[in-house]
Amino acid sequence: MTDDYFGPDVAARYDDSSAAMFAPQVLEPAVDRLEALANGGPALEFAIGTGRVALALAARGVPVKGIELSPAMVGQLRTKPGGADVVVTLGDMATTRVDGTFALVYLVFNTVMNLTTQEAQVDCFINAAAHLDPGGSFVVEVNVPQLRRLPPGDRANVFAAGGEHWGIDEFDVVEQKLVSHHFIATEAGFRHDWVPFRYVWPSELDLMARIAGLRLRERRGDWHGAPFTAESTRHVAVWAKPEA
Repeated sequence: MTDDYFGPDVAARYDDSSAAMFAPQVLEPAVDRLEALANGGPALEFAIGTGRVALALAARGVPVKGIELSPAMVGQLRTKPGGADVVVTLGDMATTRVDGTFALVYLVFNTVMNLTTQEAQVDCFINAAAHLDPGGSFVVEVNVPQLRRLPPGDRANVFAAGGEHWGIDEFDVVEQKLVSHHFIATEAGFRHDWVPFRYVWPSELDLMARIAGLRLRERRGDWHGAPFTAESTRHVAVWAKPEA
């Protein structure tokens, strides 16, 4: 079972801490692409969180269900317009099943890395495939591991540096582990938030997809459809379930 690092305190400030992800220029291209992939069918969001993507997609008429590990995050979703109408099942996205099948299953904003073992990440792909209609799509948005920024002999790099927020990624390159440390200025001093991840390579994700019976349809450098290159820092990949 995946640990829940998004309790009431974190959930209450989650949207504020992720405000940049709610900006129309960030959110709308993602919703455009997901709506097109759903193609009039229902969608299932793994790790639906506070509903950033799901509510925007539902507002366009796409029927959306979700799976979420954190009751506190679902509580935040329920406070939003339309949040009470989204069916959410509490559980681990690697193993939890919901009723029905879907034209689209999606997992955004690096959340596949919240599954901190390779086994759990493989199970997530298998679970996605089990929920898909024949011909349906599984979409993952995730960073490309930034090990090229890690000098030889070092184990951490700074990814954010400002007056109110410092971010440091700490790597274990043997175990393929990553801990993101956030130091946030508050009235009471600096608060230290941290979350463990397992970073994962694009080719590794493709192999997980093959294990689950899915095949890569496309990989882009962002939601706008930019080419995926050696310089891309993230990617949006779409795997398809074969037609019956």
